[in-house]
Amino acid sequence: MIRTMTAICRGFRQSARRACRIAALIALFALFATTTSAQARDTSIRFQLDWHFEGPAALFTLPKAKGWFREEGLEVSISAGDGSGGTVARVANGEYDIGFADLASLMAFWGTNPDLPGKPVAVMMIYNNTPSAVMALKKSGIKRPADLAGKTLGAPAFDAGRKAFPIFAKSNGIDPAGIKWVSMAPEQRETLLARGEVDAITGFYFTSLFDLNARGVKDEDIVVMPYSRFGVKLYGNAIIVSEAFLRQHPEAVKGFLRAFTRGIKAVIADPNAAVATLREYDTGVDQAREAKRLKLALAGSVLTADARSEGFGEVDPARLSLMALQVRDAFGLKARIPAEQIFGAGLLPPASERKVFPK
Repeated sequence: MIRTMTAICRGFRQSARRACRIAALIALFALFATTTSAQARDTSIRFQLDWHFEGPAALFTLPKAKGWFREEGLEVSISAGDGSGGTVARVANGEYDIGFADLASLMAFWGTNPDLPGKPVAVMMIYNNTPSAVMALKKSGIKRPADLAGKTLGAPAFDAGRKAFPIFAKSNGIDPAGIKWVSMAPEQRETLLARGEVDAITGFYFTSLFDLNARGVKDEDIVVMPYSRFGVKLYGNAIIVSEAFLRQHPEAVKGFLRAFTRGIKAVIADPNAAVATLREYDTGVDQAREAKRLKLALAGSVLTADARSEGFGEVDPARLSLMALQVRDAFGLKARIPAEQIFGAGLLPPASERKVFPK
């Protein structure tokens, strides 16, 4: 390139050649600096969801489709998950850099692996109130938590709602010892309830509700008892990051959160358009159903009174500490869960940029 520029400058008169060469060198250095800067900012991020490409996944697929991660110098790949526990483990072992997972599952991982170095940390709270709920069919006679005494409940062994059920039980005066549990694969949970093979199930309300609908059960025939409405103040899903990735790429993590925040505003403004971005990952997605699922998740877990009070993306230290104690007891852990270390502060966009609540 230098030789080419020199040849071009030879075409000028001698008096102008020096100025030409200086201008050429300045342009060359500017090009080099721009290219180097772009390369330095070009960071690949392997991201895993907590679950399949359903409505709430649009919180991440939309900013990617809009190119907002790319504008932050990030190449983000998004993969489906099979539960928060799996996502936490894969971020911990470095298979993924960033994930979306239930905070109780992250706390349980810390409590189970107290001596493991480099455990993942949460960096942004998304579901300020846990989506976990108990669901039953009205024909079962179950109308309130007290009616669950002596009943058979079903859920996968790793289900966040099942793990946290002792907290729900304590808050509502239920003896957990009187509950019989049936374990099954996630895709069988709603089927067993619809068939009457279990009296109730635990799960994320916006997942199980629509899965029951798909099995022919109408909304008016379903009893939903969200934990958040029955005395359980657990946080739900948060964006979590590998400790090693955060240490090596703190600016990339900040850029990811900026792009996500930009994206969630667009999702809230137009959920119907947001779910269209799921088609890139699942061509068979039912957009009408997933738009309803997304709206339900936003209303019940994201745009909550607690989130408005604490600030979107943030956590209340006292509430976080209480949750750590509750999770330790519910999961039967011996080690203390250090709530003060689990949430990485100082990475969020300014509060002025996190005003996601519609007026």
